[in-house]
Order: sequence, then C-alpha cells, then structure tokens
Amino acid sequence: MIKIELKDGSIKEVESGLSILEIAKNISEGLARVATAGKINGEVKDLRTIINEDCKLEILTFESDIDGKKAYWHTTSHIMAQAVKRLFPNTKLAIGPAIDEGFYYDFDVENPFTDDDKAKIEEEMKKIIKEDLPIEKFTLSKNEALELMKDEPYKQELINDLAEGEEISFYKQGEFVDLCAGPHLMSTGKIKSIKILSSSGAYWRGSEKNKMLQRIYAISFPKASQLEEHLQFLEEAKQRDHRKIGKDLKLFMTHKLVGSGLPMYLPKGATIRRTLERYIQDKELALGYEHVYTPSLANVELYKTSGHWDHYKEDMFPVMKMEEEEMVLRPMNCPHHMLIYKSELRSYRDLPIKIGELAHDFRYENSGAVCGLERVRQMCQNDAHLFVRPDQIKEEVGNVLKLIVEVYQKDFGFPESAFKYRLSLRDKNNIEKYIDNDEMWETAESQLRAILKELNIEFYEAEGEAAFYGPKIDIQIKTALNHDITIPTCQLDFALPERFDLTYVGEDGQEHRPVVIHRAILGSSDRFISFLIEETKGNFPTWLSPVQVKVMPITDNQHDYAKEVADKLRLNKIRVVLDDRNEKIGYKIREAQLEKVPYMLIIGDKEVQSNTVGVRSRKDGDIGAIDVEEFIKNIKDEIENYGK
Repeated sequence: MIKIELKDGSIKEVESGLSILEIAKNISEGLARVATAGKINGEVKDLRTIINEDCKLEILTFESDIDGKKAYWHTTSHIMAQAVKRLFPNTKLAIGPAIDEGFYYDFDVENPFTDDDKAKIEEEMKKIIKEDLPIEKFTLSKNEALELMKDEPYKQELINDLAEGEEISFYKQGEFVDLCAGPHLMSTGKIKSIKILSSSGAYWRGSEKNKMLQRIYAISFPKASQLEEHLQFLEEAKQRDHRKIGKDLKLFMTHKLVGSGLPMYLPKGATIRRTLERYIQDKELALGYEHVYTPSLANVELYKTSGHWDHYKEDMFPVMKMEEEEMVLRPMNCPHHMLIYKSELRSYRDLPIKIGELAHDFRYENSGAVCGLERVRQMCQNDAHLFVRPDQIKEEVGNVLKLIVEVYQKDFGFPESAFKYRLSLRDKNNIEKYIDNDEMWETAESQLRAILKELNIEFYEAEGEAAFYGPKIDIQIKTALNHDITIPTCQLDFALPERFDLTYVGEDGQEHRPVVIHRAILGSSDRFISFLIEETKGNFPTWLSPVQVKVMPITDNQHDYAKEVADKLRLNKIRVVLDDRNEKIGYKIREAQLEKVPYMLIIGDKEVQSNTVGVRSRKDGDIGAIDVEEFIKNIKDEIENYGK
C-alpha cells in the first residue's frame, strides 16, 4: 500500500501500481468521470500514469485550474488534427498545443483554409467525438519514432531535436497517431462542445525564415452553456479591442514603413497621453519628486555595471558600435538614475531623494508578440526611483501604495475589489536568473512581507515573479474582460546601490548604503492607454477626453454665437470643437456620439436669444438649456475633480 496526500490535506491509502484515473475512481466515481489529468508532487501527469510511491496528488478537472483545462483542450487539438487529416489527407502536421484560452494546431496545406473548410472540419470533429474513440498512449525509441513519422517532416524535425536514448511518446485514437507528450483524456467522447474560432498564417517555429503554415484556433467545453458564455465573452472582447477603438476614434496608427511595435499617436491620442503624463507628474511633484531627462542611449558598460547585460541582454536591442564606444538602446531607466544620485555627496538629511522621469525605453520584442499599444518596442515609462535610508523603507513603500490607491481607486474610480496585491519573489530553484546575493534577497523579501502585513493589506506570494535585482509588490487589476494584469509596481532593491557603490553620510559621520525603491504608477503610457481604452470602450472620463465639448449650431444664423461660446470654453482650458458644417443637426449629433464626446452644445435661435446652450450629455442624454457661464463652471468642476 502507498499513501496519497490529496489537495485538501487528507491522506488516503491505496494499492501500489494504480493509475491516477483508478485512484480517482477510488475517491469518487463522479470525480473520475470529469478528471482530465493529475498533479503528482506539483507536476502535471497523464491520467494513465502509474503511481508506485507515496506522493501528493491533485486530480485535475476542467474546473480546477488552467492545467485541467489545458489537458481537455490539448485532447481536442488532436481531434481537430484527426478531422483535418480525414478531410485533407495530404496535410502535414506541425504542432497543436493548448494555450491559456483554448488551443490551436498548425498545418502545412496547399491552400489557406476557407470558412467552408473550417465548417467541414468542425463537423468532422463532432463525428470523431461521437465515435468515442479510446485514446491510447505508447512509446517508441528514436529510430522507431522516425520510421513511424516518415511522412511527417515537421514531426521528424521535432524527434531529431530529442536526446539519444530518450523514449518518445505517441497518442493513438482510431486511425490517427500523433507525436505528443500529453496529457490527454481517455477517449474522444469526453469532449462535449467545440467551436473553431479563426485561422491565420504562422511561421514554423515562429521564424520568418521558415515556411508559413496555416493555424486554426478553437475552443472546447464540457457544457454547451459554457461555450455560449465564452462566445459572448469573445464578442465583448472584440467590442473592447483597443486596436479597433483606437482606429475608429483616430487615436493612434501603425505603418509598416515605421515598423512593428512602433505606434504613432494621432492628435487625439497625443492629447490623452499628454494629459495623463501631466496628471501623474503633478501628483509626483506634490509628493516631493524631482523630474529629470536622461538619454535613451547609453554605453554597454552602464548595463554591465547594473547587471542588465547579464540578466536582460536577450530583451535588449543589438549593440551599435560608434567610434570607440559600444552603445545600446536602454531597456529601463534605473542605471541612469543611479548615476544622477551618485553625482553629488549625499547626507542622511537629504534622504529620501525621489527621482522621476517619463522616459523612453526599448524592448526587443518579436514581431509576432507586439500588439497595438499593449505590447510595443518603444514605450514611455512613468518611472521613479526613491533613494531612502533603511529606517525610511516602511514609510516610503507605504506612500507609494497610497499613491496607487489614490490614482486608481479615487481618481479613476476602479473598485477596491478589482485589486489584488502580489508579493513577487525570486525562484530559489532558478537563482541564475537573479543577482547572486542570498542575504540581500532574504532581507528584501522579508521587509516587503512585513510592510504588507503591518499595513493590513491582503496579499499572496508568487515565486519566480521578482525582478532580477530584487522582490516587488505587484498590484494585479481585474479588467472588464476578467483578466488579471499588472500595471503599478513597487520594488525594493539593495543590489543596484551596491553595484554602483552609492552612499550617504550618516548622522555618525560615516558612509552608509541607501536602499532604492523602484516604482511605476501608470507603468508605460502606451500600455496604460490601451488598458483605459478597453475598460471604458473609448468613453474616456471628461477630464481625459481628447474633445470634451462639441458646439453645434443648427443653422448658419447661429454661427457667430456658437463661435463666441467655443471661444469662451477654450479660454477656460476646455477642449472644444466648433462643428459649423452645413449638415443637419441630427447628423452632427450622431457623429459626436460615435466619437464618444462627453458633451454636445446644441445652439438654435432660442439659445442665442437667452444666452444659453442646449446641453446633451453622453451619459445622461438631453439635459436642456443651461446658462453658458453655469455650464462652464459645471464642466470645470467635473474636470478638476476627475468626474467625482
């Protein structure tokens, strides 16, 4: 007999030599019916895996976690590949992994899949599911595997990449056999609801040097109702896509002559970005920050000193050789700020010193990874570095967290329930990723943990999410599309002050080492704007809207008065557009609604005579006639108080 510790902490004795599925049956027939895979001591395993020793075991289901879903989706990807081979026998198979939101499979076919092809593939998948084919696992030697896959060049390439002597696993369902590490369900009939979502081109192994394959994306669920909910979610996501909204509202554009991941802000988008950047700088100035400008280019030696060259080189652009120097575009700003601190003798009385910058940074992103404003190759970071004495750490970290709450919850109105705090730690099993100083890591991690506890902030810990130079507090925000994303962060760093030999003169007259707090409130302007677009669907709050008011005369008779109103608004620093085109007022209103303008001022003869404006609000509809000065006062209050 062996002892199995289940997820709930209970211990169960079972016979040695049982598979995960057989153990699941011993626990519950119901659990066995919905099991997709298992975790043995934290490692995902196929249901067929035999257990011969004491261990911790978690039975995975579709509902339990992402690994349970991925086993379900990976099985469905094989069903899709089988359907394609039945319909298009000359197809060559590439790979078909599960991803976070479903699965895909890459195929080498003569012609791209049409909508009609995809409909036929989906119908064939349903037939294979109805056949309830047993899914069987077997292993072969490398030579045997190559012989079995002799007609599949992409599979052969994958097999050749494996080490000599390694057993290679395959899964068989009916006539279909595929090279695969698993895990998989026990039969095709376990899959219930499926939907092919889209198709696109994809280079083999992600390299533009390789052949372009056809990729089909799809999804599957245990219940039809879950599929329906997911399709509704995808439709909502499409409506919130910042790339589409950004194009419709003329906020930004891209062009192949400029390059992938390098968006250009159009006037309206530039207005939003400028407003955001002034907003956060004003917040920081009020808290004692001092702002600097530093170059986007630096000598490679700077990043060797900071440690970025050893730990971040793969994410940096290639070196440019200039005369006797090797220069590189910077990936982040902290090394420059270390040198600014070091440029003067510092006293304990000077600290904390808070250096902020809206700085352009550059990341060497693959062209396939860039996405609108969300993931770019050049970004503008709302960055700052706080140089503090050890006794100031708690207070200053607390002040950073208070600023994050003020910005996101008070000014932008995100609910407290949308926030989770994550203490991001290093992975002790992969320490080569991090600066090598165990004592520093233990000190920094324990201090951040203690600060969160003292501030009564609920948090969870995540190994492997730290920066290479230190642990951090990441604030996870639940988006309108139910994604957890990280924008604001607060990081504690004992390493860079050591590497740059930063000091201050203490009260005792001796040199001491400061501690650096890295913090980003808005993160990158680009990513934050993409986040705001998707959260608001482009309905920006009035203070942030590129056009806050449109003034619309009904006929030519009101043009002079309408211009007077627009000029008054402009003098009060309200962003206004006078729409005096010879168009019907209904057309003008509909256009302003599509542009998501917060306020429309309709002006007819009655408004001219009474010195008023007819106010139409994006939020509340027709409000009625209001005195011009009163409207100006109301909208200024709304702008200055961020809509509260």
